[in-house]
Amino acid sequence: MARTGKVIITCAVTGSIHTPTMSPHLPLTPDEVASQAIAAAEAGAAILHLHARDPRDGRPTPDPKIFMQFLPRIKQASDAVINITTGGGHGMTLEERLAAPLKASPEMCSLNMGSMNFGLFPMLQRYKEFKHDWERTHLENSRDFIFRNTFKDIEYILQHLGEAHGTRFEFECYDIGHLYTLAHFLERKLVKPPLFVQTIFGILGGIGADPENLAHAKHIADKLFGDQYCWSILAAGRHQLPLVTMGAVMGGNVRVGLEDSLYIGKGQLAESNADQVRRIRTILENLSLEVATPKEARAMLSLKGGDAVAF
Repeated sequence: MARTGKVIITCAVTGSIHTPTMSPHLPLTPDEVASQAIAAAEAGAAILHLHARDPRDGRPTPDPKIFMQFLPRIKQASDAVINITTGGGHGMTLEERLAAPLKASPEMCSLNMGSMNFGLFPMLQRYKEFKHDWERTHLENSRDFIFRNTFKDIEYILQHLGEAHGTRFEFECYDIGHLYTLAHFLERKLVKPPLFVQTIFGILGGIGADPENLAHAKHIADKLFGDQYCWSILAAGRHQLPLVTMGAVMGGNVRVGLEDSLYIGKGQLAESNADQVRRIRTILENLSLEVATPKEARAMLSLKGGDAVAF
């Protein structure tokens, strides 16, 4: 994997993991998602990874109508690459998860490279009370939940979203086996280089957030993909800044955002997504690494361009 000279910052704005009780700064309404995404882009994020929330109580929703309340606003106010989830939230069907991407025809979508346990229930220990009834249930249900993406599911997404819409993917790899799954699709020519490989550390059910695992993931990705991929690093919670910084030093791109961590320092909640983007940008620049613009990110990842989307 050759360093192109610049680091792509992805910002994951809200996600479907954290709940409203956990931070007053988590964007929930379309207006909050739009304004925080735009601010993150202004702070230096070249890619914005987006989920939607029900504005009434903050629960994750796959509703394309809600996505369409913020996607056009973000596009009009920013040149950032808009990347829509295909992972959605716990309990959503494949059809629900794809409803917004198929309507929006974005430049990029996330794509989880396998089925996995996805444990959020340890977070129950941190909160005595919740603002909404759904929050406790959401976390508890993850004790007996498998996020599903079978080979057939992945083939379906690659065909109906990738081939049909020209959408490219942020391949989310939560374990070493996911890298081999991606290599399988590359061998079958169902995915095409350059691959944007997002290695994910610190989710219960996936690989742990250890420096040894980061180095191992890069070693295996280099072996499988050579110069055909761009590497990016995502680490959950308190591991976010240390691990993505380490990855950047090793030649990777970085992902931050309130989907992945609500904090900006020990015991200190981030007041916005832009706060985290500014922090990692400062770290990168202090390490003499340059931050990629959206235009440069599009070129690095061979994206179709913001004028070819449907919003």
